[in-house]
Amino acid sequence: MHVITIPLPAQGNRCHLVHDGASALVVDPPRDLRPVERAAEQAGVDIRVVADTHVHNDYVSGALGLARRHGADYLLSADEAVDFERVGVRDGDRVAVGRMSLEVLATPGHTRHHQAFLVTGATGASGSPTAGAVFSGGSLLHGTVGRTDLVDPRLATDLARAQWRSARRLAALDPATLLHPTHGFGSFCAGRPAEAGDGDVTLGSQRGTNPVLTTAEETFVSDLVAGFGPVPRHYGHMAPLNRAGAGRSVGRAARPVTAAQVSDAVLAGAWVVDLRGRDRFAEGHLTGSVSVEQGPQLATYVGWLVPWGDDIVLLTDDPTRLGEAVSDLAAIGIEGVGTHVLDGSEAMGARYRRTDWAGYRTAPAGVRRVVVDVRQRDEWQSGHLPGALHLPVQDVERAAHRLPAGELWVHCRSGYRAGIAASLLHRTGRSVVHVDDGWERVEELAIPTVAGLAA
Repeated sequence: MHVITIPLPAQGNRCHLVHDGASALVVDPPRDLRPVERAAEQAGVDIRVVADTHVHNDYVSGALGLARRHGADYLLSADEAVDFERVGVRDGDRVAVGRMSLEVLATPGHTRHHQAFLVTGATGASGSPTAGAVFSGGSLLHGTVGRTDLVDPRLATDLARAQWRSARRLAALDPATLLHPTHGFGSFCAGRPAEAGDGDVTLGSQRGTNPVLTTAEETFVSDLVAGFGPVPRHYGHMAPLNRAGAGRSVGRAARPVTAAQVSDAVLAGAWVVDLRGRDRFAEGHLTGSVSVEQGPQLATYVGWLVPWGDDIVLLTDDPTRLGEAVSDLAAIGIEGVGTHVLDGSEAMGARYRRTDWAGYRTAPAGVRRVVVDVRQRDEWQSGHLPGALHLPVQDVERAAHRLPAGELWVHCRSGYRAGIAASLLHRTGRSVVHVDDGWERVEELAIPTVAGLAA
């Protein structure tokens, strides 16, 4: 049995292709099937079974489309209400995938009908089963578990108790069993920041380190629920799309727009998103546009900030990267966006300053400086600048009018979110300075910090 892990950085997840040299199982595939099919082709295997551990809340599943393209069975909990045909499976069911055996394990918690899949193969002349691998989806993750408030916040505590029991059920399997979760690599579906999980992670290695396996049930439940952070806005639309089978298609194609149409979009209040680097955006950009630098976090923050269904136009000066951006957005159900390639003829007259933490420390007196920290609550609580205002990036658009007069110095942990926030504040007419530097530099430069609750 061979496991090929397919990183999905734009979603903060992983997909897995499991094969015996001829037949393959795919667990939790993305909407963009190209990396999965490429992996199967390179391994020289046929995709025979496709499975989703749960109805996903953070991306549009490609499982239905993949299964139909390859004539494979699509496994999903029989208790889930969906608008398409699939092979409904329940706890204890076994499915053959070539010379491998898949056992369904009910692991409620992340969702009510969540399942994990224990896959074993046969080795040697005796055909004795291997310890195998468990594909845990959003149940037991590397060093944490999946959050339990996404289905319904009112169920968070009850599902957290179920999550505790499910994790312990998995931990009771052979300690040599490899643990392959879907979440925990950047997705907001993780209950806490997960371990890196590079290399082989076994169930045995989690027994003494994962809080869900070392903490009493009620203590774990209260700690888990109390620590949940915000939920990206687009998450509320993912489960309905997945129940409708939206991922069976690649989505509506992007539509190229002209420079005049971009101007019209700005005037109409549409979201004109500049994908260029945040440094270049600060040096010059179209008035009214917003900086969301293209990278693994693009879809998360566009999906979080832009009201669902609003028109979006993407700007870039590198047309070769547009396809990647459009695909990343389609992965969360944002389709039919406008695209425009900047050719230098546009009026890029809007600009603001960038600096680093050294520049912050040596800035001259005389200007009223308002420090705006756009990190999340847990980051703020662990340490922030004295006198700074806490305004998480997802709240900037809504609460910008509350910020006091003065020059806004905007920072986050790495500079990425601060670039988004600085552009949002700048388009409201505020004078901004983007502190584009790593938070670790604050300690290196001995800039004072304090800890405490968000304000």
